[in-house]
Amino acid sequence: MGRDLPETNLLQELEGKRISKEAVRAEVEKDFSLVPELLTGTSSSKANVRYGCGKVLMELSEKYPEKLYPYMTRFIELLDSKYRILTWNAMAIIANLARVDKDKKFEPIFPKYFGFLNDEYMVTVSNLVGNSAKIALAKPHLIQKITKELLKIEKISTTPHLTEECKRVIIGSTILSFDAFFDRVEAKAEVLSFVKRQLDSQRASLRRKALDFVRKWG
Repeated sequence: MGRDLPETNLLQELEGKRISKEAVRAEVEKDFSLVPELLTGTSSSKANVRYGCGKVLMELSEKYPEKLYPYMTRFIELLDSKYRILTWNAMAIIANLARVDKDKKFEPIFPKYFGFLNDEYMVTVSNLVGNSAKIALAKPHLIQKITKELLKIEKISTTPHLTEECKRVIIGSTILSFDAFFDRVEAKAEVLSFVKRQLDSQRASLRRKALDFVRKWG
């Protein structure tokens, strides 16, 4: 359960549904000193407040990474949220901030971040895969490490929340991520071999992604 916190006017308005997430975002765009209020909101016991704040922070991080970067440590802490949606938000925010990470705050959490590859939920793993390309493009020196992690996708365990079909969907996303930075991958043969194994997949969309990749890069 979330903590009951003294709520500011902005959070009270959000809780009472007297202000939309879009309006909250517009307020913060005018005054980024409100970012800590949104961070406080992610710990609210009210679902609409914590998820509303998480969504707004995620959207802002994409457009204004330099404004949210001072709070990078808070977003890293949010990876440990007991609420999966907030973990997903944090994963996306951290990936968006990677391009302005002048203090290299991401590098020490690389094992933790890519540890989500072994999460039991499909959406968590999918978020990791999708965000990997952003991180690779923002931090080219990590491309080989990221490639090594993504090549493990075929071997992740299935769970009640991550079936074989889910894995096929995730593998398709992995191919798209590889496509974004394949020109800088050293282990090209390994990646191409991984992709070519999907040409006979039961999933039509995965076969198409694999074929498109091979035609482009093979």
